[in-house]
Parts: sequence; structure tokens; C-alpha cells
Amino acid sequence: MKNFKTAVLAAFLVAAVQSLATAATQDGKEHQHGDHEGENALIGKAGDPTKVMRTVTVDMNDTMRFTPGSISVKEGEVIRFAVRNSGKLKHEMVIGSPGKLKEHAQLMTKFPEMEHADPNQVTLMPGKTGTIVWEFGKAGKVDFACLQPGHFEAGMKGLVTVVAK
Repeated sequence: MKNFKTAVLAAFLVAAVQSLATAATQDGKEHQHGDHEGENALIGKAGDPTKVMRTVTVDMNDTMRFTPGSISVKEGEVIRFAVRNSGKLKHEMVIGSPGKLKEHAQLMTKFPEMEHADPNQVTLMPGKTGTIVWEFGKAGKVDFACLQPGHFEAGMKGLVTVVAK
């Protein structure tokens, strides 16, 4: 019952933050929450699995590091991230902007049992594998991190460099 209450509270808080972000966008003022059109274009979007151009294997481990920690892709490239948790702790790979990742990591610290299933992330128990298929829309830098409580703060972060065509 506690897990259910935690999940409901977490969902409520996420909805509240999204609602505030929408309101801030609608009044035309700058804000730190919500989706930015330019931010989304840089980060990219869920990729079509039938259009994958290559697979990049990523390992997560209990040293709080991703291997590789730096990945290079081309603008518009659809990548399948084959993610493996070789550690003994639960880990995840989440693609996002530095601000969004930090905000989400703080939320995960408050609600460690929060579960989510978004196309920009994969959460894995020890010894498990999973995938993210992602299309990188614009040249620039895109971050990824593990948002399990304490992992982000311990430096479990990585960077995708998206190079222009």
C-alpha cells in the first residue's frame, strides 16, 4: 500500500510541475521547468525501431559510471542503445537536458520507489539488459544519467556529442 501511495503522490507532483510549466510557457515568461521547443529539438525524440542506423552498447556498473561515458552520433541519426546493468544495484539510463536530469534526480531522491516508463529512459535491475531507440535531432551536446537516488550525485553521467551532417 505504501508503494501505491508513493506512486500516486509522485504522479501528482509530476502533473503539478507540468501544469506549472505549461502556465509559465503560456504567459510568455522565462522559466526553468517544462519542455522548451529548442531543448526538445536538441535532445531529440523517440526513434523508430525500423530506422535504426546503428547500435551503441552502454554498460552501467556500481562504480557509478557509464561505459562509454562519451558517445558521438550524427545529426538525425537513429541510435539503438543496448544498455546492460553489470552491477549489483538498480541503474538506469535517462537521456535529457542537464536541468531536467538534475530536477528528476532530486525528485527520485524524495520518491525512490517512483517508477516510470518513458522512451528516453531504461531502468534495469542487476544483470538485466534493455534498449532505448533515440533519434538525435540537432547538432550539439545531449546528456544522459542514472537518476537512481545518489547515483547522479556520485557522477553517473554521460554525454552524447551530436555532430552536424
